[in-house]
Amino acid sequence: MAKPKERLVYASHQGRVCSKCGWPATDCRCASEQPFGDEPVPARVVVKLRIEKAGRGGKTVTVVDGLPRNASFVAELAQELKRACGTGGALRDGAVELQGDIRDRARELLTRKGYVVKGVS
Repeated sequence: MAKPKERLVYASHQGRVCSKCGWPATDCRCASEQPFGDEPVPARVVVKLRIEKAGRGGKTVTVVDGLPRNASFVAELAQELKRACGTGGALRDGAVELQGDIRDRARELLTRKGYVVKGVS
């Protein structure tokens, strides 16, 4: 029979401790790690565009990063980008990853929507 995992619940010098991250409850890191929330979308959206290959078996992906932390806005933008560029993609770590090097098409769509696009050309 395995011994149950012990976890710290209260420390006299810190007070309550978060069960997920182990930090004091008043300084919990779990809330800051949430990639999406319900923040309002700013009037001027600045996105960063880049390509990545690392950790993907040599496959290239276009990453649209720096998006507002609004779940519905990001999901809608991801769907629109995938449809307009004719490719697959995913939401990861608060950024939209699109399969392939399609920076030109993504930049064109984002500027047409009125967003400021930064990154390599």
